[in-house]
Amino acid sequence: MAHGGSTLTGWYAVAPAVGVGTTPVPVAAGDRAYVLVRLQPGGEVSAFPARCPHRLVPLRTATVDGGRLQCPAHGWRFDSEGRCVDIPSLGSTGSPPPRADLAMPWAVEERHGWVWLAPDRTAVQSPPRPAAEPVPQPAPAPIAPRGPAFGNLDPSLERAWHPVALSRELRVGGWLQVRLLGRNWMLRRDGGELSAGPPAFGVRERLGVIWLAPAEPANVPLDVPEAGDRRFVSSWLPPLRSPGPAGPMVDTFLDATHGPFVHASTIGPADDEEAAPYRVEHEPGGFTSVQEQWCDNPVDPGVALRSRPLRQRRRTTYTYRAPFQLRLRQEFLDSGATTTIVYLLQPEDVDSSRLYVCLLLSDGPGRYLPTPATATRQIALQQQILEEDIRSQAALDLAGLPLDRRDELHVPADGRRVAPRQALVDFAAVRQREAAA
Repeated sequence: MAHGGSTLTGWYAVAPAVGVGTTPVPVAAGDRAYVLVRLQPGGEVSAFPARCPHRLVPLRTATVDGGRLQCPAHGWRFDSEGRCVDIPSLGSTGSPPPRADLAMPWAVEERHGWVWLAPDRTAVQSPPRPAAEPVPQPAPAPIAPRGPAFGNLDPSLERAWHPVALSRELRVGGWLQVRLLGRNWMLRRDGGELSAGPPAFGVRERLGVIWLAPAEPANVPLDVPEAGDRRFVSSWLPPLRSPGPAGPMVDTFLDATHGPFVHASTIGPADDEEAAPYRVEHEPGGFTSVQEQWCDNPVDPGVALRSRPLRQRRRTTYTYRAPFQLRLRQEFLDSGATTTIVYLLQPEDVDSSRLYVCLLLSDGPGRYLPTPATATRQIALQQQILEEDIRSQAALDLAGLPLDRRDELHVPADGRRVAPRQALVDFAAVRQREAAA
C-alpha cells in the first residue's frame, strides 16, 4: 500500500473518485481538512476548506444548489473557485467582502481512479501514477479557531449563578445529583432549605429554577417581567442536553439569519432573507436588541379560522445576560399575541450543556388567557425548533465561543452576535482583575 501523499511531489490521494458526488466528502491532505464535492452531477471535483469563514460551520454538512456550495447555517454560497457569490443577509444588492472567499488548495485532479489534492504549489504538475493502491489519510477534525474561545470550563464561570435543575426536579426531603463546570454536585431540599455538596457560595430558587453559584457571583440576573404578569401563562419544557459548549448555543439563539436555513420546516423560509435593521443597547451584564421580521405563525388560532394570514409581522426583543441567560419577547403585531421564551444554559462539561426553556404566552391585552391546547401547540413547535438547533450545534464541533473577531467573518447582520462575545470578555475580565489584585 502507498501512503496518500508525498512531501516530494506535494500531491495527496484523498478519496476514490467514484465515491465523490454532490454530497460533500471530508478528506485530509497534508493534515489539513477539506471537503470534496461535484457541483454538478457528473461534473468536475472541487475541493473546499472544511469550514465556512462566517461562523466556522463545517462544510461537510453543506449542500449543492444551482452549481454552488451552500453553507447549511446561513446560506452563504461559493463557486468552484471558492469565491463567495451570495450572502443572503446582505440582500440582493449586497456584495460579499473579499474575506468571504475560501482559501482553496493549489490544485485538485482526478487521475488513476482517485481524487488528488496539492494543498500548496508544487513543481510536479500532475499526480504520479501510484506504485500501489493509495491509503488516504483519515479526515481530521476541521481546524479550531486560532484565538481564545469561551468554553464550559472557563475559570470565570466559578463566579456566576448557574441553573442546575428545575424546581420540580427536586422534591422536599430529596436529593439530586447535577453536573456543573466539570464537577458533580449534590443538591438537597430539607423543608424550605436548599443546600449543595461540595459547599458552594449559594443555592437559591428563582423563576422555577434552582441556581448554584460555586463562588461569589459577579453576573447580573436576567429579569423576566412576564413571570409576574397575570396576562401570561407559563410552561417549562422538559430539559434538553446539547452536545457542545453553551456559548455557541446562545450565539444561535441570538441569530435571526439562520432561521430560513436551519428552521425552514418549522418557521418557514424568509420572504426576504436580507436582515432587517436592528439596534443593540449595551446594559450592565449584557445588552438588549430589538428587530422586526416576517415569519410563519402556525400556532395562531386566527390562522386556522382564516381571519389572519399565516405570514405575520413579528417584533422580537432580545435580552442577554452573561454568561448564558437569554430572554426573547416575540410580539406578533397582527394578532396582538406575545410569546416570551427564556433560555438558560448549564455548562456541565467541556462538551455538554443542559438547556432549560420556559414559554410564557399571552393572547394580548383584554383577551382570555391562552388555552391549554394553544400552549400544547406552542410547546410542540418550540421542541421541534430546539431539536433542530441542537442538531446544528452537534455538527459545529467547537470547543467554545470564539472571542477573537479575526477567527470569524462578521457582516452587518452579526452585530447582535458580536455583542455577547464582548460581554463574555468583560465578564471574564472581572475575575482576572480580582486575581491580579
